[in-house]
Amino acid sequence: MRRVSPNFDRALSKYFGTRKPDPVAAQGAHDAYVMALRAHGTEVEILDSLTEHPDCCFVEDCAVMIDGVALISNLGAPSRIGEEVAVARYLSEGSEIMRMPEGATLDGGDVVFFDDRYLIGLSTRTNRAGADFLAEQVKAEGFEHEFIDIPLSTLHLTTVCSSPREGTIVAAEGHLTESQIGHLADEVLWVPNSDSYAANTIGYSGDRVIIADGYASTRQVMLDAGFSITSVDMDAIRQADGSLTCLSVFNR
Repeated sequence: MRRVSPNFDRALSKYFGTRKPDPVAAQGAHDAYVMALRAHGTEVEILDSLTEHPDCCFVEDCAVMIDGVALISNLGAPSRIGEEVAVARYLSEGSEIMRMPEGATLDGGDVVFFDDRYLIGLSTRTNRAGADFLAEQVKAEGFEHEFIDIPLSTLHLTTVCSSPREGTIVAAEGHLTESQIGHLADEVLWVPNSDSYAANTIGYSGDRVIIADGYASTRQVMLDAGFSITSVDMDAIRQADGSLTCLSVFNR
């Protein structure tokens, strides 16, 4: 993870923001998120913030882990290029580093690891060359992949889709469709369009899940599916289009 930039008020915001991002409030949400991860047994390493990069706390976009190999992204937003440097430096201490070819762009937010395959979103941030390059790498490691077209109504695949347990996908109505993901999962938990933000979840063993606070319909969907819920107030992070998974790169 990486601490919130003091210039977070200049972070990109197009999809979820209703007011100017607040660096102090965002760091408070970030701290609460760290506490939730640690309470679930996750070891958390936190990198320093980057003054010159307002979006730097969204480290998920900087790297995709493939069986211990860190694929370092060519970020899709020009203003964010450079955020990946320190992430690559940190991950290189314990992982092999792989670079993407010039011209290929990919944000880690367009990648969901689901059971034995990588779901790869084609979005305004991830182009076909980037998606194809990732697909080649995961295939070489013995994993399957699936491309999913991301509508202009949302930023990334992870913004409206997650997999909190084996065989289960959580997805937001109005962004993804049954024809796109229904054949992949034993169980698709659809959350209403008004709760789209809450489709981004983090699952743990024993049907434990972390979700964004304040989304009653999604909370009920998850309870009905047998999950034990921890919720975190992510509103200050939401103002810069960030979700739960955006704030971390998981490496196990």
